[in-house]
Amino acid sequence: MHDIFGITAWEFSALAAAAMLVGFSKTAVSGANTVSLAVFAAILPARASTGVLLPILIFGDVLAVITYRRHAHWPTLWRLFPAVAAGVVLGTVFLALTGDAAVRTSIGAILLLMAGVTLWRRRKAGAPAPEAEGTATRAARVAAGSYGVLGGFTTMVANAGGPVMSMYLLSAGFRKLGFLGTSAWFFLIVNSAKVPFSVGLGLIDGRSLLLDAALVVFVVPGALLGKWAVNRINQQLFERLVIAATVLGGLQLLLR
Repeated sequence: MHDIFGITAWEFSALAAAAMLVGFSKTAVSGANTVSLAVFAAILPARASTGVLLPILIFGDVLAVITYRRHAHWPTLWRLFPAVAAGVVLGTVFLALTGDAAVRTSIGAILLLMAGVTLWRRRKAGAPAPEAEGTATRAARVAAGSYGVLGGFTTMVANAGGPVMSMYLLSAGFRKLGFLGTSAWFFLIVNSAKVPFSVGLGLIDGRSLLLDAALVVFVVPGALLGKWAVNRINQQLFERLVIAATVLGGLQLLLR
């Protein structure tokens, strides 16, 4: 792994702010941490950034589960996991076969894709939900399979499964608490399952964990802010800012 400690004070401050946003996204706006992964990939080597960010995401997932653990819909989670596992394996193979430049380009492209997904989700948000929350129809199972594979691949390659899962849960008719609780458990389990793959690929090692130890403390105030803001935040304005930042981050990585 590259020497990830060759960063300036300003770069560390940007990583700290990105870690705080991880906490905020886990307890308020799922998928907003696409901005965080853009910051990490811009400052650190692209492949290394995914390994540094993963433990920070898991810590945020733990805080989210503590906050919303009683609101998960487990039948939906069990429908998703097999397809997600297939996507994670595909993502692992991709990471094993590609170099840093390809991973950086892929992360940029995925960020732009996720911005497009989020725009589409917001456009559809005003329409009535097609299913009752978590209903196990054939269409729901097909959706779980397709979204699951894409979510598993994007979360393994770029830790960017949030917007994919957000769109799936909203399309399945989940309300706010059910959405947050199901999403919290989903990402805690999936991100934890990714750790052996990341270690095997050399993305997580002693150096990356030392940087994580310095950054993880910033997740806590972000999570507390998210818990306070979840019922107060102007969601529409915030999502516009997230989309704009995600697009800029994706373009920066593609043009780098």
